[in-house]
Amino acid sequence: MDKLTYAGNLENLQPVVDHSGYSFVQADICDSETIDKLFAEEAPDAVVHFAAESHVDRSIHSPAPVILTNFNGTFSLLEAARKNKISRFVHVSTDEVYGSIDEPYDADENYPLRASSPYSASKAGSDLLALSYYTTYKMNVSVTRASNNYGPYQFPEKLIPLMISNALEDKPLPVYGDGQQVRDWLFVEDHCRAIRSVLERGNAGEIYNIGGNCSLPNLEVIHRILKATGKPESLMTRVTDRPGHDRRYALTNEKLTKATGWEPQMDFERGLATTIDWYRSNRDWMDRIKSGEYRKFYELNYANRS
Repeated sequence: MDKLTYAGNLENLQPVVDHSGYSFVQADICDSETIDKLFAEEAPDAVVHFAAESHVDRSIHSPAPVILTNFNGTFSLLEAARKNKISRFVHVSTDEVYGSIDEPYDADENYPLRASSPYSASKAGSDLLALSYYTTYKMNVSVTRASNNYGPYQFPEKLIPLMISNALEDKPLPVYGDGQQVRDWLFVEDHCRAIRSVLERGNAGEIYNIGGNCSLPNLEVIHRILKATGKPESLMTRVTDRPGHDRRYALTNEKLTKATGWEPQMDFERGLATTIDWYRSNRDWMDRIKSGEYRKFYELNYANRS
């Protein structure tokens, strides 16, 4: 189920469109009447809740949609699951709820919540709401908090696909501030395996961190992309840092690994090469994506910040 906003793209689902277990419903998770009716009709065994407005810069420019979707939408799903006695609910969240973490510490699941943007605050709120349904209603709810994802099909407002796309087109690569913001990188297929492990073996009322065990400064990631694409470092362009930009994210996977045996399998060098090859081989997909709404956002967020 998806609302198909600016980043929604049914083309991404073509590889599974003929699978017997697949069906698609276009709906807004804030539309509680539609959600409740859908859950009643489909009677799913489980709900895995990925849906979110997930871009920090967009939440800074326009916070209202982020709060509505991420908090109110989560409420609609939880209520529909409660009313229809759905037996399992996995709420997918983010490491950004922990805020910036000083070295050498890594956040475990008990680390304090210190959200610093409307996006991360909305996710922190929805995490607490989901967990309250376990405490109050005894719903079988688990929460996952993942680090920065990358891989094929990612919308090009995120760092890695943005930099790959611009490098392939010989366009400037915008670097926020000094580029030393540290992120932990998680290949998308490793994330999906982790979510499945929590769905199948996670405990009710528990939080599970999902990290890629690969912490790198943004500038280092950009250097590697330029090297891998054979493009000059002169393409890098410094732009004004965004407000409240967290300096460092870092997670420990110890709890998830002990509980389910999951560990990331894709190292960053191989994952980045796989991702670059995919974007290079799917230039038509990228051309279709990078138009209209996305173009307006790019101009707002980067073109006028040098």
